[in-house]
Amino acid sequence: MHIAPYDNQNKPLVDIGDATVPLNYFNIVKLKKGEAFEYQVPGFETCIVPATGSIDIEVEGFKADRIGERVKDVWGGEPEGVYVPSGAKATMVCVTDDTEVFVAGAKYDKVLDPFAVRKDELDLVQYGSDDTKTHRKIKHILGQKYHDKVGRLLVSELFTVGAGGWSGFPSHKHDTDRLPIETRHDETYNFRFKPDHGSGVQMLQRQDGKPGDAYHIVDGSTICLDSGYHPCAVLPGYEMYYFTILGGLSQRSLVQYFQPSHADQIETIPGIKDMIAKFK
Repeated sequence: MHIAPYDNQNKPLVDIGDATVPLNYFNIVKLKKGEAFEYQVPGFETCIVPATGSIDIEVEGFKADRIGERVKDVWGGEPEGVYVPSGAKATMVCVTDDTEVFVAGAKYDKVLDPFAVRKDELDLVQYGSDDTKTHRKIKHILGQKYHDKVGRLLVSELFTVGAGGWSGFPSHKHDTDRLPIETRHDETYNFRFKPDHGSGVQMLQRQDGKPGDAYHIVDGSTICLDSGYHPCAVLPGYEMYYFTILGGLSQRSLVQYFQPSHADQIETIPGIKDMIAKFK
């Protein structure tokens, strides 16, 4: 499902009980200097990640000051974030002129401990190549490093390297719990483009060998993925970013099932096996 960009007035784009991705939660919060925003999401653990601007965060007595360092856009530095336990009350206060904040969530009942992720504590991976049109960089905010501190939530930022090309290829899905070959993980994306009048396409093919759907994605588009193979592409001459939320049904570690028609291309894309191993 494609959610076109709109002024959500700090209300969730993907709320509790969403029909498409019930394991996910997603909000975009925009604040001016000195403004505060408070939230609780019962039954969901969340992660607060400023897209731009800096915020002070308090979570049930835990405090993290000046989270976020980017000024103009998501290409302007490294991400930072704070993990918020399931159902906990979180308050953010804008300490720069303004801020845009992503709040990512996954369904999970157990209450863990809050913690901050600073820019030097990210899991980073780069793979692909210009020749294969698959060159991209991934910045895991809640990645493999925090596996024992998080329940079901994976949060990352993905960037195309250079202008144009494909992401999420070879095509894969993760809509069914059938270990060891696949896990059920609902997924939500928010896209940005550089320059911001750029755009791309999100494909969604429900079955191998049969035609699927395609969505025209623009700066600020949100995509919710419940099932099917889902590569995406950006127009030549533009860079693409997407904020990625994954929520697992039965476990945190993601097991992707690659589309049989394209699975052999795993052997042609440099570094992709390291990328797959990092989504844990």
